[in-house]
Amino acid sequence: MGNYQLIAATGCPTGIAHTYMAQEALEQAAKKKGVTIKVETHGQIGIENELTAEEIKHAEAVIIAADKDVHPERFAGKRIIDVSVSTGIKDAERLIDDALAGKGSVAAENQAVDTLEEETGSNTSFGRSIYKNLMNGVSHMLPFVVAGGVLIAISFAVWGIYSFDPENAQYNATAAMLKSVGDAAMGMMVPVLAAYIAEGIAKRPGLVVGFVGGIVATNGGTGFLGGILAGFLAGYLILLLQKVMAGLPKQLDGLKAIFLYPVIGVAVIGIIMSLLADPMKAVNEGMMSFLAGFENSNPLILGVIVGCMCAFDMGGPVNKAAYVTGTALLAQGNTTFMAGVSAACIAPPLITGFATLFFGKYFDTNDRNAGLVNFILGSTHITEGAIPFAAKDPIRVLPTMMLGSSIAAVLTYMFGVQVPAPHGGFLVLPVVTGKIQWVASILIGALVGGVILGLIQKNSVAKKEKQTTEQVEKSAVAK
Repeated sequence: MGNYQLIAATGCPTGIAHTYMAQEALEQAAKKKGVTIKVETHGQIGIENELTAEEIKHAEAVIIAADKDVHPERFAGKRIIDVSVSTGIKDAERLIDDALAGKGSVAAENQAVDTLEEETGSNTSFGRSIYKNLMNGVSHMLPFVVAGGVLIAISFAVWGIYSFDPENAQYNATAAMLKSVGDAAMGMMVPVLAAYIAEGIAKRPGLVVGFVGGIVATNGGTGFLGGILAGFLAGYLILLLQKVMAGLPKQLDGLKAIFLYPVIGVAVIGIIMSLLADPMKAVNEGMMSFLAGFENSNPLILGVIVGCMCAFDMGGPVNKAAYVTGTALLAQGNTTFMAGVSAACIAPPLITGFATLFFGKYFDTNDRNAGLVNFILGSTHITEGAIPFAAKDPIRVLPTMMLGSSIAAVLTYMFGVQVPAPHGGFLVLPVVTGKIQWVASILIGALVGGVILGLIQKNSVAKKEKQTTEQVEKSAVAK
């Protein structure tokens, strides 16, 4: 076990791509500068390359590049630079320089976890805190939704849409059992979301209060929005209780954790969510009706909105807003909205793949290799592979990505495709309603975007060659 000059922790809500891209960027930036670093990752399979207490103790500074809870309380007393995971990917060298220069903030030993966050060069953002805790809930919720959605879809695809109903001619006992298991997994979505939002804010004391708040929200019909509200109320309620009870004798700490916090917290959050059930249910139903109206009456507008949101920051807050909405509606039985979201998320990496395939001579070797890899990433709903292309020329590349994603989403909605799984890309094709139309929609959007991106790159290379030629001619004349 060695000591490191810097340590870091990375994590993104889905825990699939951004987490490891940030890790790689930080490790490469540190190597370039001759700095030793260890990067802990918080992916979907859990914590990897975990930092030890000894490594934390001897590190000069800590870099947190994450949009989810990575347990920052461990770093109390250390200088911390806390940024989004996308910043860790794009500005890794700057983060290394800032850490070595002593920038960031030192967290006090008794500082509340939810106030640790500080973006380099700016004041703590309450909005970022909200987003980070929300994404902590989403990251823990996603496996439940994926598992439940796929199992329900399989039961429908194999035995029929009414195969779970004993009163219907399609009834099949196996299908009914499979759907019941899928429903159980989907039913955990809101409680788990609320629990881990609260856990992100107040750690373990918030977990049980958030979980119960989520169950009450589910039973009250408040849906996804109710779960979000329950999670935040539970988390900040526990922080309030911790402050109120801070003056109690140290000997009562165990009693507070096992008795006072859960009993008072569950009672208060249960009453609040029960009282809010009817108005929250009305808001939730209103939102679903609004979106369903768009799906049926104006798929063009909805597709453009979804496409632009998904491709705008490719895994960032705007992308996640569309994705989380799709996931929420999926849990409510709306499989059409998620179809457009999935198409819009799959398109950007495929755009880079087609661009490098058709206009390969205008891209360098690394970009061509990345483009080929993006065919695989895009096909499995991993949007983040397109980020390096966008980062080089965001002004021209991002609108191209947004156009391609919008075309894919619009066509998906026009064809009435239904996707019952929130992730997996083409791997979930067996359970998709309108398979051919969905794939065609995505490919059309990706091809259009790919050709435009290729032409942009061709034009950029031509300009550079022209400038180089002019400089050579000027040098020759000067001599």
